[in-house]
Amino acid sequence: MSDTEKMTIDERRKYLRMMKKRYVKASRKIKGQLLDEMEAVTGLKRKTLIRLMRGSLARKPRSKQRGRVYGPSVDDALRVIYESCDYICAERLTPNLAWMACHLAAHGELDVTPEVVEQLGQISISTVERRLRHLRQDQPRLPRPKPKPRSKLLRSIPMLRLPWTLLEPGHLEADLVHHCGERAAGEYVCTLQMVDVATGWSERRAVLGRSFLVMEDAFRHILARLPFPVLEIHPDNGSEFFNHHMVRFWGDIVQGVTLSRSRPFHKNDNPRVEQKNYTLVRAYLGYERLDTVAQTLALNLLYDKMGLYYNFFQPVMHLIDKKMLQEDGQPARVKRYHDEARTPFDRLCETDAILPEHREQLEALRASLNPRRLRQEIYEDLDHLFTLPGALPGATENVHLTLAQNREKEDHDDLNLTFNRTAIRT
Repeated sequence: MSDTEKMTIDERRKYLRMMKKRYVKASRKIKGQLLDEMEAVTGLKRKTLIRLMRGSLARKPRSKQRGRVYGPSVDDALRVIYESCDYICAERLTPNLAWMACHLAAHGELDVTPEVVEQLGQISISTVERRLRHLRQDQPRLPRPKPKPRSKLLRSIPMLRLPWTLLEPGHLEADLVHHCGERAAGEYVCTLQMVDVATGWSERRAVLGRSFLVMEDAFRHILARLPFPVLEIHPDNGSEFFNHHMVRFWGDIVQGVTLSRSRPFHKNDNPRVEQKNYTLVRAYLGYERLDTVAQTLALNLLYDKMGLYYNFFQPVMHLIDKKMLQEDGQPARVKRYHDEARTPFDRLCETDAILPEHREQLEALRASLNPRRLRQEIYEDLDHLFTLPGALPGATENVHLTLAQNREKEDHDDLNLTFNRTAIRT
């Protein structure tokens, strides 16, 4: 136990039982000194300690159970909010219950009174966890469906790990998720995912193959959707990220971006994007093979809605401190402390990386979105994606022409999220 942590009830009773053996045998003067010591260690009142030393230290069961503080209306609101946030944990859900209830009420998904909103703002995490434990029983979850030698180009890119203490948005981890199924032959769909360290803002883009053209198109699309300037890109050592074409793209076309990479065989150098590779990609798509243009385009429509849903309405927790705890007779362990759960957009608004006019536009966009309906559309698009036929064995698709034709459509995107201030020279 750390010397900075408060004693638990069991630890306090164990300490008092040890002190009681000395207390009953001590003189009046020594008893006073022992009470001073116990008062300083446990934080209990002196009269409480005297009563415990004279009586029994065994814990007694509660004779009368407390009544319910939160009524059925709170349970009804929790059920709708829990579904709208896609069944996230109580630690992420609890700090955002009040504003999410008001937001859903504005879209007609929930009918709440000011008393219910007040109760949602003061309910504890443990109480929410107990209530959600009953809701989880009948609620569906997401479907779970040799190294190359270092090149001279790779040696010129520094290897590092982005620190978790970064506070400035713009440092993004990047990774590529392969949807090749059981065989890696031929062209298949891959998902490029980028996650900001400071805010948790994430974007995804599906590409068919791993050529420079499709990777450049994916990076351009994500850069246009990011509402803050990009300062650093931190992928793994894949050849789709580090080749002469991509290095020229980041150096000549997109300026002011620093390139770094993780160490080989160290997935923990990209922990945030690796975690979201499962929760935001594999949890939806599983390990099925996707290998057609139709599937690629349908997946990108799905990712556009997921970007809105997860960046505006899904709270995330960030690590704020780590302490090494050493207990007697026990191996050392690391205890991690996290901050209050907030959405990536709320975290972004707390920084200076977003312009005031862009913030107002994004606030208006979030106010216009119904998270519950948006989540339903995501699942409907996911069902539609798996109804599309895959490519026949040996068939090839000309994805480059398709991407070039779709660039004009993306310029007229209804979401109008092209807020990136990174200089792109055309």
